[in-house]
Amino acid sequence: MDPLLVITNSGAGTADEDNLEQALQVLRAKTSVEVAATSNPGELDGVLHRAGSRRVLVAGGDGSLHAVVTALHRRRELDERVLGLIPLGTGNDFARGTGIPLDPADAARTVLGGEVRTVDLVVDELGGIVVNNVHIGAGAQASRRGHRWKERLGAVGVGKVNLGRLGYPIGALLAATQPPELRLRVEVDGVVVNDLDRPVLMVAVGNGSRVGGGTELNPDADPEDGRLDVVVSRSVGPLAKFGYVARLRTGSHTERDDVLHLSGREVSVSGEDFWCSADGELSGPERRRTWRIERDAFSMVLPRERRGR
Repeated sequence: MDPLLVITNSGAGTADEDNLEQALQVLRAKTSVEVAATSNPGELDGVLHRAGSRRVLVAGGDGSLHAVVTALHRRRELDERVLGLIPLGTGNDFARGTGIPLDPADAARTVLGGEVRTVDLVVDELGGIVVNNVHIGAGAQASRRGHRWKERLGAVGVGKVNLGRLGYPIGALLAATQPPELRLRVEVDGVVVNDLDRPVLMVAVGNGSRVGGGTELNPDADPEDGRLDVVVSRSVGPLAKFGYVARLRTGSHTERDDVLHLSGREVSVSGEDFWCSADGELSGPERRRTWRIERDAFSMVLPRERRGR
């Protein structure tokens, strides 16, 4: 087994440290392991600079995976690396969608005995990347409000032991009670599928299927199929919003008449000001954004059987 460089978030809590130790015990029984904790892009870049030929193992959540892939993409080293993942975050949506076990010891066994396969990457017109999912409208509003509450509640407690993790559930609840309506033009492979005269509740572009800790927002998304999964919800009436959320919880929202479910290689969204949440990273307000699929962008150790789908 190749030696491993395990990259962790130095701001992780005590529970994550305990979970990481479980994974490290499994890994160290089979190979040499170095653990490097980083807290900002500069530190991460320095760690990757001395990675050598070792496999890079991300120990963290979707944000940590996004940060490492972004750094490697910027360094033009992404296609040269084999990545692995030990899910330690609160959502772990990429892991859920690809079947990587959420138990840290089991995830470590997958790293040791899994299959190296190429996965796709979503790239925007500015050179930014999306590993899992980008969404606009209700989902992005939930992320914005959740981030604000996370910062507020993070001050309630001592050090890493605080109420910050409650921020995102609160943000989701607030977004559900006051969801937005946006007038947006959505184009898939150059074809207009929604125009400005049809307000939308949300638009989701998925390389991965799940968001928000397991919600199957883009049910057909697969990071190995070379396609973007696109969901456009036109559920803007009071009852329609309630019905959409109810169906979203059961994964049957794409069966509604006011929901478009498509796939393509490039998606453009334009119109009135909107915010984007890409792998949990917020940007905006925007007036136009475009995302395209980059096939077989990097290699990753995945389960030999897709248990997450």
